[in-house]
Amino acid sequence: MPTKFTLMMDDDKDLQESSEELYERQTIVTNKGQEPYRIDKFLMNRIEGATRNKVQQAIEAGRVLVDGKQVKSNFKVKANMEIVVYSDREHIGEEIIPEEMPLNIFHEDEDIIIINKPAGLVVHPGSGNRSGTLINGVAWYLQQQNKAISEETLPRFGLVHRIDKNTSGLMVLAKTSKAVSSLAKQFFDHTVHRRYIALVWGDVQEDEGTIIAHVGRHQRFRKLFEAYPEGEYGKDAITHYKVLERFGYVTLVECRLETGRTHQIRVHMKHLGHPLFNDDFYGGDKIVKGTVFSKYKQFVDNCFEICPRHALHAKELGFVHPGTKEFILFNSEIPQDMERVIEKWRGYAKVKPGNLPE
Repeated sequence: MPTKFTLMMDDDKDLQESSEELYERQTIVTNKGQEPYRIDKFLMNRIEGATRNKVQQAIEAGRVLVDGKQVKSNFKVKANMEIVVYSDREHIGEEIIPEEMPLNIFHEDEDIIIINKPAGLVVHPGSGNRSGTLINGVAWYLQQQNKAISEETLPRFGLVHRIDKNTSGLMVLAKTSKAVSSLAKQFFDHTVHRRYIALVWGDVQEDEGTIIAHVGRHQRFRKLFEAYPEGEYGKDAITHYKVLERFGYVTLVECRLETGRTHQIRVHMKHLGHPLFNDDFYGGDKIVKGTVFSKYKQFVDNCFEICPRHALHAKELGFVHPGTKEFILFNSEIPQDMERVIEKWRGYAKVKPGNLPE
C-alpha cells in the first residue's frame, strides 16, 4: 500500500501564499527584576499549552530569538531581554498519498526546492481537492529520493507559502526543519523578494505607485476577499506596482509584494479599479474597458480562450538561503498562455479601432 503522509494546512483550496497565515510570532520582554532562568523553562511557563519538549524543538529549529539571536535551551534569560517565538498554528491534519506527476523543479539543493508551478494546479489538499495537488506530487518525488521519508522526518513538507490555483510561477519548499524556520521568518518579516507580472483591465493612471489597504474576507461572500482601506478589519497589506506596457484597454504591470495576504494582488488591483484580466472571482472575466463593437468583443473572447485563467505570474522569488546565508534570486519566464495574450494586445494597440485583428 502507498505510504500516507500528513500535511498540516488549512482546508481552503483558494488560499494564496502567506506565511503570516502559517506562522505566528509572539514577543515577550522580560521585566527589570527577572532573575537568570533557563529559557526552555521560562517559555514553558509563559506560553499557554507549551511543553518543554515542544519548546526545546522550537529552540533547536531556530524559532526562538533572544535580542535577535538564536540561543540554546540552557541559555539563561535575564532582565530587559526581548524574546521572539515563531510557532506554527494548529491545523487539521490532511492525509495525503504520494502521486507521480510531472514537476517543474527550477532548483534543488539539500535545504530547498524551487518549483515553477503551472496554472491550474492546486498547491495542497483541501475540501474538494484530496488528490492531484502539488504536494501529492512533491511527496512522491521526495519518497523516490528516500524511501524512509515520513511525516516525522519531513513535517508539513516545508510549505511556508502558497500561490493560487490559477496563478503560475515560483514557489519555495523547505527540506529541513531549520530551513522551514529560516524561510518562515523571512516571509513573516516581509524580507522575501516577490515580483509578479499581471495583465490588468484599463489604462493604469500612474506609472508606479503603492496600494495600502487591509485585505480580509468579504463579509457576505466568504470565498471572496475585499480591500478595506479604512478601519482595522482584515490584515494590513501593501502592494507596490509599476507599469511595464500600456495597450489602451489593458495594462501590463509588475507587482511587488511587501506583505503576502490571501488574493492580495487580485484584490488590490480591483480596489485600484483595474481587476486582473480574466479573473472570474473579481470581475475580470468580462469586458471591463473597451468599445461596443462586435469585433472587439470577439477579440476579447479570443484572448479569454487563449488565457483561460487570471493573468498573473509569480516571476521572481528571492531570499536569504537557509544554508549558505547568501541572498539568492530566481527568475522564471512568463508562461505561454500569458505571453500569447500579451502579444495579441500588443498587436491590437498598434492598429486603429475598426481594423481589429481577427
